Amino acid sequence: MSTVYDVPADLLINQVAKELTQEKKVKPPEWADFVKTGVHKERRPESNDWWYVRSAAILRRVYMDGPVGVNSLRTQYGGKKDLGSSPEKFRRGSGAIIRGALHQLEDAGFLEKVEGGRVVTSKGRSFLDRTSVLVKKEVPELAKY
Repeated sequence: MSTVYDVPADLLINQVAKELTQEKKVKPPEWADFVKTGVHKERRPESNDWWYVRSAAILRRVYMDGPVGVNSLRTQYGGKKDLGSSPEKFRRGSGAIIRGALHQLEDAGFLEKVEGGRVVTSKGRSFLDRTSVLVKKEVPELAKY
């Protein structure tokens, strides 16, 4: 049995995003085409499916670190803001994007709210573990581990 810890994060996140797109459990809001993912970014995301990728990454992060809150996830998805000739300064990521993704993942049954943040439900855990098994089967280098 393979778990989230046994496969590379980028392969798992891309596969989970693909499955979230197909199952229609997560849907980007209308404003998702026009927003930046934080004040430290200069432009909006170039990829059209960035909402699904961010939701998959948040689901994985809650699986790994849970229980987590919005503020710790904002720190996770933040970055350095270019201040011109002044030194760069760290800025947190967008809370509205993270909150929206968390609410949609809760509605899909993958997350639940507990005291101290959000944790992955048994349905979400089995979904991520099943997806990690698929990723491990697709990549022959991972099959021997």
